[in-house]
Amino acid sequence: MDLSFSNEDDEFRLKVRHFFEHEYPREIIEKLRRGCSPSKEDYQKSESALANRGWLTVNWPSEYGGPGWTPNQKHIFDEELERAGALNVVPMGVIYVGPVIYTFGSEEQKERWLPGISNSTTFWAQGYSEPESGSDLASLQCSAKLEDDTYTVNGSKIWTSLGQMADWIFCLVRTDNSGRKQEGITFLCFDMMSPGIQVHPIITIDGKHALNRIDFTDVKVPVDGRIGEEGKGWTYANYLLGHERTSYAHVTGKRRQLEAIRKTATDMSSYGSDLLQEPGFVQSLAELECRLAALEITVLRTLASVADGGAPGEESSILKVIATELAQDITEFDMKVFGSYAAPRFPDSTLPDNFGNLSVPPGAAPAMATYLGTRAQSIYGGTNEIQKNIIAKRILGL
Repeated sequence: MDLSFSNEDDEFRLKVRHFFEHEYPREIIEKLRRGCSPSKEDYQKSESALANRGWLTVNWPSEYGGPGWTPNQKHIFDEELERAGALNVVPMGVIYVGPVIYTFGSEEQKERWLPGISNSTTFWAQGYSEPESGSDLASLQCSAKLEDDTYTVNGSKIWTSLGQMADWIFCLVRTDNSGRKQEGITFLCFDMMSPGIQVHPIITIDGKHALNRIDFTDVKVPVDGRIGEEGKGWTYANYLLGHERTSYAHVTGKRRQLEAIRKTATDMSSYGSDLLQEPGFVQSLAELECRLAALEITVLRTLASVADGGAPGEESSILKVIATELAQDITEFDMKVFGSYAAPRFPDSTLPDNFGNLSVPPGAAPAMATYLGTRAQSIYGGTNEIQKNIIAKRILGL
């Protein structure tokens, strides 16, 4: 494929860069730079700024409000967003359920839900994993029984990202146990304010609240909250997962991390460390940079193969594996740069550069939180072990 950028692409890049430098909320960039967790208001303010330019639903078809960008333009937009240190789009609505709704939903469902997603006035959560159904998602048991055009939902979902902020949730639920487990799953969307829903926070090892367990007790869901046919949820879920697994690459974000590591290694000389003079350190950094270049080429190949609004194929599992493993290796390498200074970490509200009389290099505390949080990347969205099985069976035919 042709990996060069045209003059039109270069002009587009300048336009996007100008937006992030002069129109995007600077206070959000500064908050993220300090390592603080964004609030729901931060997400909505960020996404409203993008939506006002028509730049929130960049992967949607033009008929549903997408900007009609080429794969190169989408890639450039992602690059410039991460180069600026801006907030990534919350994927649950725009990247995950939105494409399912406009592909498989009814006209009434499209009219009801797509506008709120495309202008960031409605937040969505994803109800997939359960306490006993993670990697083997098809074994889920959260049930939904249909009676008089209303489903009654009982069960639990877990690891629900930003569920505490959600207005709506899309769930895979079991509506039939009689056949193959994949055949009895249905895709439901319902209001998070429905009676019988309880959200329980899960505080992760990095000290943040991004995950939740959600319990459903006799939750009533009208039948018009069902996407497509009953029992076809597994088909819709696999379509969604193709979009999900291509959203992990964050090439420019990783490039910024590596640039920061180089700067930190230079700055650490004042703390008695001279890492850039160590051949092993320079070689390891170069290896990470080479792997990042390979990831970028893979992303471009995947984007070029996707038609306007279409879904990636099984090759998205390759992206998921190499992107998450690289993310973990970069953050682990960052810990080696900071050494013992990376040990202290602090809650969002206090991320100081010193602790008592101990001088701590800038960035050490948020780097530790990032390292700890990144451990989960090879688990969520389908574990990397499962992705390797998909690659072996469906791509290599083994």
